[in-house]
Amino acid sequence: MDCIFCKIVKGEIPSKKVLENEKFLAFYDINPSAPVHILIIPKEHYENFSTTPSEIFCEISEFIKEVAKEVKVKDYRLITNNGKSAGQEIFHFHIHLLSNPNGKLKWPKLV
Repeated sequence: MDCIFCKIVKGEIPSKKVLENEKFLAFYDINPSAPVHILIIPKEHYENFSTTPSEIFCEISEFIKEVAKEVKVKDYRLITNNGKSAGQEIFHFHIHLLSNPNGKLKWPKLV
């Protein structure tokens, strides 16, 4: 059974896309935690950060920079959760890009 992000990649579930290439997809989070909240995923399924091949990280880093330019944000926070107790809810590796173009992002209490 495909995860929700795999279904988004396949076009089975709609998303508000920001940017896409042959390996990665960026789309707006449907439950944003900041004025700008974008999810960046590899199109290939990897469960989490720990199971993602290292070579993916260089490529996704460049893609993230393109996403930030596309939405015209210079200051942003990147977050990934690795595992259930760290807050991972969708078990498809993804990175959250969060930004507040009109002010400072707050840092939530983590415990």
